[in-house]
Amino acid sequence: MRALLIPVLLSVGALVGCSSATPAPATPTSPTPPAPAAPPLTPTDATRDLASGLAAPWSVLSMPDGGALVSERDSGRILELDLAGGSRLVGTVPGVAHAGEGGLLGLAPAPAGGELYAYLTTASDNRIVRMPLGGPAGGRTIGAPVVVLDGLARAANHDGGRIAFGPDGMLYATVGDAGDPSRAQDVGSLNGKILRMTPDGAVPADNPFPGSLVYSLGHRNPQGIAWDADGRLYAAEFGQDTWDEFNRIEPGRNYGWPEAEGIAHDPRFVDPLVQWATDDASPSGLTRIGGTFFLAGLGGERLWTITIDGDGGATADDSFVGELGRLRDAVAAPDGSLWLLTNNTDGRGDPRDGDDRLVRVELGAAS
Repeated sequence: MRALLIPVLLSVGALVGCSSATPAPATPTSPTPPAPAAPPLTPTDATRDLASGLAAPWSVLSMPDGGALVSERDSGRILELDLAGGSRLVGTVPGVAHAGEGGLLGLAPAPAGGELYAYLTTASDNRIVRMPLGGPAGGRTIGAPVVVLDGLARAANHDGGRIAFGPDGMLYATVGDAGDPSRAQDVGSLNGKILRMTPDGAVPADNPFPGSLVYSLGHRNPQGIAWDADGRLYAAEFGQDTWDEFNRIEPGRNYGWPEAEGIAHDPRFVDPLVQWATDDASPSGLTRIGGTFFLAGLGGERLWTITIDGDGGATADDSFVGELGRLRDAVAAPDGSLWLLTNNTDGRGDPRDGDDRLVRVELGAAS
């Protein structure tokens, strides 16, 4: 593995006892020190295929009672993986219309269980649906979908598609500009945005734009979102010809597209913490394990490991360059390892034996 270091700066009581007689004197206590930051992690060379033979997979979920669910973009199928090489069809999401980058994209389980959310492209739009999710590991089922949000512009590219529930219990969605950059700066459009909604698709009362699902704007095609231990949101975004981005997302802020790409030092926009040449990243899925973020790179055919320091800076190191091909998703596994979902059968990759695959990566302490 090869590592590349990219440093980037971000501008941006007392307890009282008592008795039946006289009150005991107050006992002074020291303030509770903050919890130490989790030590940074790094991928090792210890990898193992958990599943193979997947067709244009897009999103993978680790299920709490065992196994995993994977969406297949072109077919609209959801598969259950037993992580020992076996898979079974859970169901096919109705209405999926694959074209270009569109199809069945992100999956997210409801925080309380019992439902599965999906972001998909239909013949007329991009939308989010939820479906009853039943059955134990090895026998999962999905029911008929109910629309949570529809009417998002669709296109052959820039469909966004990642969904996840945040630590606040709200559902977040990354939505691309669907090929029209002007949408990203139009607060009246839901495209080119990161959206925040209730599990039913309603506007939360504390969203930054009253009556709007828009949480942040100025995005071209974001496809990765994850939160740190303090509940702060981060996102990864495809640039056009110059810079891909890793951003800290703040409510109501503008991330520049199409007026700015990468670090612009423009006070109107938020600069990314990390930027990459587009050939080195094309960032998609994003996850956090401990204090470390892991970002799947499609065109760059590599994994990026990102550490954010206490001074607001970030460093990024790459690994597995060209070894696994295109990487679509990165997920924290229950055993503390990292799962990577390859994407070499999506029409842009160079499929290898067994592609596409779900790969387990052992993590170690960074030196």
